[in-house]
Amino acid sequence: MDMKVATTVPDVSDGAADKARLLQRASVSGAGLTEKQRQQAKKVSQDFEALFVGMMMKSMRETVGKDKLTGGGHGEEVYRSMLDQEYANAAVKKGGGLGIAKLIEKDIIRQESRKAVPKIDRHE
Repeated sequence: MDMKVATTVPDVSDGAADKARLLQRASVSGAGLTEKQRQQAKKVSQDFEALFVGMMMKSMRETVGKDKLTGGGHGEEVYRSMLDQEYANAAVKKGGGLGIAKLIEKDIIRQESRKAVPKIDRHE
């Protein structure tokens, strides 16, 4: 059983290779985005992760019993949820959180930079 593997590389013109490099650089570096847009992407991604972590903490809090020391009540529930959300915000903004915010920010920047890159004729 004799199997041959094709070792030829398709011929790519220099123009197409340059366009591919341009697209790759733009998508990696986020070219074409202002600093304000980058800051907005960072804030949105951190807010989303903080919301997600807050929801996780709320779900985890529901699995444990009521606190017998303070007696519970509606006021404690309200303030406990606010405290949990602040813990989530602090964890994401200062401690890095779960790392979801960085991934979301990177993806937002990549998508927005694709919009900023000039259209390339793909029929060449």
